[in-house]
Amino acid sequence: MRTTYMAKPNEIKRCWYIIDAAGKPLGRVATEAARLLRGKHKPEFTPHLDTGDHVIIINAAQVALTGKKLEQKKYYHHSGYPGGLKAVNYATLMDKKPEKAVYMAVRGMLPHNRLGRAMLKKLRVYRDSQHSHQAQQPQPWGEGPDALKEGGPDS
Repeated sequence: MRTTYMAKPNEIKRCWYIIDAAGKPLGRVATEAARLLRGKHKPEFTPHLDTGDHVIIINAAQVALTGKKLEQKKYYHHSGYPGGLKAVNYATLMDKKPEKAVYMAVRGMLPHNRLGRAMLKKLRVYRDSQHSHQAQQPQPWGEGPDALKEGGPDS
């Protein structure tokens, strides 16, 4: 009988990837980022460990939405007090904080527990193409729309 491979924390190698969100649908960018953050693109993926890589998303202000989502989609949060439900229109959020819209989309695709919060710390989202992570030598992920649909360069 064979046993399932379980990655050990000292065996996990983390890379840095950069995703250009300009002109791409928000959901496609968010699913690829969540997949990289979880580590599902690696053969040593282990569900109960953080085997994922670091992800940088640039050009968040130029992300695309299909249909009427720009006018109709809303983000909700609650202050914790009675009557404290706040709703923010997506168009308003894109004008003020486009990186928060992308961040929240990726956050919704990760596990909602301590492991998901650890994975989310490896995500960096920037409004334009300028970022401060040149020293980490990030590799581009998913050049062109076909590579993004098929899961990137190594899938």
